[in-house]
Amino acid sequence: MDRLEAYAKENNIPIMQKEGILFLQDYIKKHNVKKILEIGAAIGYSAIQMALVDDKIKIVTIEKDQARYHEALKNIQEFNVQKQINVILGDALDINVDGQFDLIFIDAAKAQYIKFFEKYKHNLNPKGVIITDNLSFHGLTENYEHIKSKNLRALVRKINNYKEFLINNQEFVTKILNIGDGIAVSRKKL
Repeated sequence: MDRLEAYAKENNIPIMQKEGILFLQDYIKKHNVKKILEIGAAIGYSAIQMALVDDKIKIVTIEKDQARYHEALKNIQEFNVQKQINVILGDALDINVDGQFDLIFIDAAKAQYIKFFEKYKHNLNPKGVIITDNLSFHGLTENYEHIKSKNLRALVRKINNYKEFLINNQEFVTKILNIGDGIAVSRKKL
């Protein structure tokens, strides 16, 4: 894992913070999660971490960047979890995934979070959850007024809009946790 973390840092590839990964792994164990859909594979770091929890876990993960997709395949092979993880190359908004999942993990283009949530919520098992990472976005969502860059301000505004979308959602109840870079756990209302 150290090599993957170093590679991500050297190549400016965002991966989950350690605290967030530990939360995710613990959640998977406690809730007996076996089928996972991940939006945003990057280099395969979080998919590998999730797969290592239990060899019965099956993961479908989507990555649109070709170089990251190939790096993910290589890393998944290196950790010998290729039988557990299916990596799809493409834009998650253009792909249709069949099946139901115990957990849907959103960690891709922040500006598209609402679209990802709306598109894939239908793939969630009735008792499943959607977990979203980066809701704090390095503390910027709480300190919006201090952001100088117009583009960064627009992105942070979209993340804050997503948080509002989750809080006001009529179908789901969401807990936003101050873990890692900010994690939301959304569960269908019964």
